[in-house]
Amino acid sequence: MKILVTGGAGFIGSWMAAKLADNAQNQIVIVDNLLTGRTENIPTSKHNNVKFIKADVNDFKDISSIFHSYSFDYVFHYAAVVGVQRTLQHPSWVLNDLTGLKNVLNLSKNTGVKQIYYSSSSEVYGEPVEYPQNEHTTPLNSRLPYAIVKNVGEAYLRAYKQEYDLDFTIFRFFNTYGPGQSTDFVMSKFLNAALKNNDITIYGDGMQTRTFCFILDNIEACYNAFDKKLFVNDVVNIGNDIETSVLELAQTIIKLTGSKSNIVHLPPLNEGDMTRRQPDITKMHDLLQRPLASLENGIKLLMKMP
Repeated sequence: MKILVTGGAGFIGSWMAAKLADNAQNQIVIVDNLLTGRTENIPTSKHNNVKFIKADVNDFKDISSIFHSYSFDYVFHYAAVVGVQRTLQHPSWVLNDLTGLKNVLNLSKNTGVKQIYYSSSSEVYGEPVEYPQNEHTTPLNSRLPYAIVKNVGEAYLRAYKQEYDLDFTIFRFFNTYGPGQSTDFVMSKFLNAALKNNDITIYGDGMQTRTFCFILDNIEACYNAFDKKLFVNDVVNIGNDIETSVLELAQTIIKLTGSKSNIVHLPPLNEGDMTRRQPDITKMHDLLQRPLASLENGIKLLMKMP
């Protein structure tokens, strides 16, 4: 099978590409403009079945020649501008991601792609109105540009299924951490600070909660959806469901690393720092058929991995 992974030099995209490349029968093409992705994330494969092309999915000329050259069977569309601060500071970059999705959808329907796997986000829930957040019953309270774009992206996928019979699966990613993640994100930011005995800075009182999913749980769940053809034309929360406050995360990291770091509280962010996150992960359990990594075990694994 020929599989395109957009954003495949990013954190989750590169792990997904590596997992897909484990099957020698798959030919993987990674496309990334390296705005937030890194060349060192691009996986190598013993099967010599991974090709990287620097290109921008938001540029139709850039991406159309790749689609027509390879005739992909499946597309994992993970390309996106990510990071809370980056997306708040550059909302126009975020909105332009809709151009990339439209390019991918139009090229997919015209070149015989069987299904698209789309990286959405827990941010579509905004400040949630119910707990846990369920894929179908929880109203989407998207307000910030990043959340709105992911929400509209999901609507595009449903529309292309209805009009062109292009199958999809939407993955709503909750906080995921692991090797290769940039320091824009809370887990890697705190861990890097702790290992250097630097101050760990927290916005506000740190009582805002998140759930933390180890990368191997994320990748196995998404791969199983692809490999076993589960949740086709459906939405799946991908994450852990154990709520942890940001303050508790900092304290746990300090304990596990034996760090001398101090916790320093900064003024709360004006926007973008939701008070709670907790997904309904019934479908995630269906995909994994095993327990998820606990926060402490995940951090210990992360510290052992290169």
